[in-house]
Amino acid sequence: MKKTSQLLSLIKSPELAYLMEAHNGLSAKIVEEAGFQGIWGSGLSISAALGVRDNNEASWTQVLDVLEFMSDATTIPILLDGDTGYGNFNNMRRLVKKLEQRDIAGVCIEDKLFPKTNSFIGGESQPLADIDEFCGKIKAAKDTQADDDFVVVARLEAFIAGWGLDEALRRAEAYHKAGADAILCHSKKADSTDIDAFMKEWGNRGPVIIVPTKYYSVPTEHFADLGVSTIIWANHNIRVSIKAMQETTRRIFEEKSLINVEGKIVSVSEVFRLQGADELKEAEKRYLPTTGKKVNNIILAASQGSLGELTKDTPKTMLEVNGKSLLSTQIDEFNQVGIKDITVVRGFAKEKIKMNNIQTRDNDLHTETKELYSLYLAKDQIKENTVVSYGDIIFKRFVLNELLNDQNNITIIVDADCEKSGTDKDFVYASEVYNRVNYQGLATFKQMASDLSADKIFGEFIGLWKVNKQGADMVHKALDTLAKHRDFKKMTCADLFNEIAKEGTIAVKYIRGAWLDVDTLMDFQNAGKLRL
Repeated sequence: MKKTSQLLSLIKSPELAYLMEAHNGLSAKIVEEAGFQGIWGSGLSISAALGVRDNNEASWTQVLDVLEFMSDATTIPILLDGDTGYGNFNNMRRLVKKLEQRDIAGVCIEDKLFPKTNSFIGGESQPLADIDEFCGKIKAAKDTQADDDFVVVARLEAFIAGWGLDEALRRAEAYHKAGADAILCHSKKADSTDIDAFMKEWGNRGPVIIVPTKYYSVPTEHFADLGVSTIIWANHNIRVSIKAMQETTRRIFEEKSLINVEGKIVSVSEVFRLQGADELKEAEKRYLPTTGKKVNNIILAASQGSLGELTKDTPKTMLEVNGKSLLSTQIDEFNQVGIKDITVVRGFAKEKIKMNNIQTRDNDLHTETKELYSLYLAKDQIKENTVVSYGDIIFKRFVLNELLNDQNNITIIVDADCEKSGTDKDFVYASEVYNRVNYQGLATFKQMASDLSADKIFGEFIGLWKVNKQGADMVHKALDTLAKHRDFKKMTCADLFNEIAKEGTIAVKYIRGAWLDVDTLMDFQNAGKLRL
């Protein structure tokens, strides 16, 4: 049932209903778990939780932000304590629209002037709204609501302001005729005489809601006998939380220890439960390609680069793009998909590559070796699910996600939109060329070289690839074979892939753009324009 329908049914039910105060997503969830069928979004409590007075000091949009978290955290309806509607009829119309957008089931407005003052602070001196003007607000709200079951409650402040029963009844009847779904009769007496008198004369013309904050000692059964529709427990969660925080904070301050506190508060795991941590774990299994797998990353970042003064004393991987180094940008991308086990093979100015969240291998022969030798130094890190990347590339996140979701033994990422010219590029020849119409982006690797003929250039290897356990075994075998060659130190990943392809299969995953390697000053300038 819709939240609006739930609230309307609750208020119109012949049985006495109850709404419990909440002031944020956590307290709202606690209210629902306790068994309540509805929530009172208390203006006093929300403003107190925000650290401001209950005098409309928190803007209506700030209140909406809080309500959105409360609504998202629960499945039961919320009735907002909407003060005076935050302005005139026009403000009321906009408020209703925004409440419905956030799945808030109803709003209660009081017949005082904006900005309001809490009813328990000098209530007798607070002027009431003009009856016709307030009825206009009610009509505006009812005319604006898109959901027929959205609830508008009119709150009577006549008793609070020192007026008698006649004024309360006159106003209640006007608000009822204007379309209010219920009347909230408010009183600050320590007994229920105001409510008793009102209910006797009202004659069940429409649902009546009460807030027994001041007359809490009156038995609840008494109100059921009077025909009250709904009772609101209006501010007790915020009050108890304040008391608990004051006592706990003071004790920790005085004792400078947690020993006498820890056993009296909920565990951190209970906080996680209320936050829905278990649901997130299940979602990660469905949506994160690394969940349940031991995935690690090797970044080959030993080279100095040849960008003049930029790389005179700084490794190319540490050049900053949009305020962050190429290496940090890559590490953040891997962290975002759950890859935290990262090994960086460093070389030139290695002392400048220092991060707490990585392991390192040092290629002290970086001036006379290529990337394959760097990979060989990290051979022990090529495991059951390993991603290898060059340290001078950046790429859009979907590229990494697609690579991680691929199930082949070895998969390399190839840009099908590359220019078929240039030196030191790893051009790829494969079983099939990329076709945007009927091709899903997978092919079988045949050859990689920088001097392929144009008819054999199907794309450019971007410096990003992945292996599973079988693929790792294939890479280990090929590395051991190539390491016996005299010119091994001058070999590249192209030599590795070509060696593997003699006996095994490498999958090519095509992309079109969405990446950049920083080889030139122009590349460096363009890197900042690539939105990750």
